[in-house]
Amino acid sequence: MREPTRRLQSVDALRGLTVAAMLLVNDAGDWSHVHPWLEHADWHGCTPADFVFPFFLFIVGVSIGLSLVPQLEAGADARELRRKAGWRGLRIVLLGLGLSAVAWLTIGGGHAYRPMGVLQRVGVCFALGALVAVRWRTARAQWALIAVILLGDWALLAAGGSLEPDANLADRIDSWLLGSHAYLYDAASGRGRDPEGLLSTLPALATVLLGLRAAAWVRSGAMRSLLLGGALAMAAGAAWSGVLPLNKQLWTSSYVLWTGGAAMLALAVAHGLVDQCGWPPLGPSFGLNAITAYAGSWLAICALEGSGVMRPLYAQAFATPLAGFAPWVPSLAFAAAFTGAWWLAMAALHRRGWRLVI
Repeated sequence: MREPTRRLQSVDALRGLTVAAMLLVNDAGDWSHVHPWLEHADWHGCTPADFVFPFFLFIVGVSIGLSLVPQLEAGADARELRRKAGWRGLRIVLLGLGLSAVAWLTIGGGHAYRPMGVLQRVGVCFALGALVAVRWRTARAQWALIAVILLGDWALLAAGGSLEPDANLADRIDSWLLGSHAYLYDAASGRGRDPEGLLSTLPALATVLLGLRAAAWVRSGAMRSLLLGGALAMAAGAAWSGVLPLNKQLWTSSYVLWTGGAAMLALAVAHGLVDQCGWPPLGPSFGLNAITAYAGSWLAICALEGSGVMRPLYAQAFATPLAGFAPWVPSLAFAAAFTGAWWLAMAALHRRGWRLVI
């Protein structure tokens, strides 16, 4: 028996903790001194920071499975659901483009406008994930699509002839289509690279679809399947990494399975503790207003950096008082204080029952 449609506190909590981790990773006080756990892998490899974005996309898929799929089963019009999902995905993309414009205007430092970004990928993957949920409803079809995406992306990267920076197919595509608008661009060589680039969005969709399948297990009460699926996905990702390295910037198929499996296990633990055992959830206020927190924190950093306040604020409130510690301590302290401030802001919205939906 499937559980009735209801909002699961565990999902809001897991989303909230993921957004909090995202703010910690994105908002170091001093980028020259970042705690190793909050640094992304330079290229191949997977650090704790590299789990954050795939966790968020995984939860996007879980949310689709817990909200849109029950509506389909209740007889909602599929065309209308596709339309609503498409428009919401577009709004998220437009918000991401707007935030990129603000950053370009305030702290761009002469660099070209960057059209790609986290919210742009979230919006595209949300819309496509919802389309899959409506169009291919069976578990067999969705698992088959995941397999096709993972194997297809592996084949494309292999056909590109290299997995090294700038020489791989994904970077060559970004150099050709994005040019100076890529996140990293070398004017001398004309090479560009973007961690939210075009080709890597395809396997990112597979991360969302893993969340969609995980939601089906949660709704049917198949927690053993969720735990086993998470363990097997991580094992498969680890084994695959021997020939296709874990790589966040390329979003390799091994990385999809490794991080997606970890997200399944985290969901199983959160669901068991919060929804089934009644433990108080951590982070639901962040989870209920996840995009608001992300967008607000982005604008706050743009305001601090663009106004010139950031450097003296960091020096006086963090670097000088904590000068006797390791250099990463004041940097981490700023990130923690900044994240805490947004946690309090989202908690205030939560207490008032305000939820800002994009």
